Amino acid sequence: MPERLEYNVTFGILSALSIIMIVAGHSGYDILTVGGLFPYYSFHVPLFMFISGYFYREEEESRPLAYLKKKAKRLLLPYFIWNVFYGILAQTLRTFGGFSLGEAVSLKTLFVSPFLNGYQFIYNFAAWFVPVLFVVEAMNVCMRLLLKRLHGNSEWLILMGSLAVGMAVVYFAVQGRVWGLYKTPGRILFLYPCFQMGQFYKKKLERRDTLGNLPYFAIVIGVQVLLHLCCNGLAYSSVWCTGFANGPLIPYVTVVSGVAFWLRVSKILAPLCGAKGSCAAAQSGRENQGALSAAGKSADGFLLYLGRNTYAVMMHHIMAFMLVKAVLSGIAAHTGYLADFDFASFYGNIDYYYLVKGSEAFQIVYLAAGVGLPLLLQRGLDILLPAVGRRLPVLRRTD
Repeated sequence: MPERLEYNVTFGILSALSIIMIVAGHSGYDILTVGGLFPYYSFHVPLFMFISGYFYREEEESRPLAYLKKKAKRLLLPYFIWNVFYGILAQTLRTFGGFSLGEAVSLKTLFVSPFLNGYQFIYNFAAWFVPVLFVVEAMNVCMRLLLKRLHGNSEWLILMGSLAVGMAVVYFAVQGRVWGLYKTPGRILFLYPCFQMGQFYKKKLERRDTLGNLPYFAIVIGVQVLLHLCCNGLAYSSVWCTGFANGPLIPYVTVVSGVAFWLRVSKILAPLCGAKGSCAAAQSGRENQGALSAAGKSADGFLLYLGRNTYAVMMHHIMAFMLVKAVLSGIAAHTGYLADFDFASFYGNIDYYYLVKGSEAFQIVYLAAGVGLPLLLQRGLDILLPAVGRRLPVLRRTD
């Protein structure tokens, strides 16, 4: 029987916080930007790559084909199943519902477009990250096998080399040379160093990550304040390789500062999350902080459940937003309320978010739906699939 791995509570919490930032970012809700100090779009997608890189295991290099098969089953198979679903849904809504979102279902939009941009059916566009992650995972294991043969399998070399390539992508993007189909390799090569940062942290830095919270946060927040004072905006688009306003280096500096801040927050929260969501008071000491043995009771609680099911939230939260807007459109159409609801934008613009009475407080409804409805769907699948013999893939997190 294979050895059971420990469940890393720190990274479970970090995964949960990361997906909340993704959901909040897509609805324009700045609830976790720390007053705008850490803009989501300066690090949140690379943060997912960092987490995935952290969980890469060197043992996989002894059976690379089995590793890639496992990754394809966990990442691509459920993606393509849901892509078919959203393709049919988008076409049905265009034909019978008056919507103008998404492309027609074809072999290209079902199996090729996911690797080109991931925006083919719109309602699942946030999952563009999944095919990119698979490609990065494949590149990583192939690169490490090659370097091992050349006796150059150094984490410093890998990190510096991948950063050089990523910074070159940013440089060319600033020059306007990353356009059209070039955006496909552009986003992959830009995010590739972030995956390597996760492995570098695990092997080189984690055991040295012992600085006290006060000086740690003073340094990280101080760096972030300086970045705001010296730069022309920190946000950029990972998927489109645009918005790089400060040259090739700063995007990776903001990745490091954002990851550093939320990683330490997750470490602080980790001892509070134990089995069944109880307080793990006995989990003291930095050497145990963030790890809960799988040999004992499984980690529980909302954050850890969310951290284990980020895949479902990534895949479905845009559709959850649409369901909220559909309810609001029904109220606007059949009652005297919400007279300023924009039906044209609802039917044709996925980025339209109606706020009742213009209140920013209503953003919490979108956030709750974007996180809660996919988790309810996942919970239903967790109950249903065993009953049908587990013939369909369980849709779980991407790390």
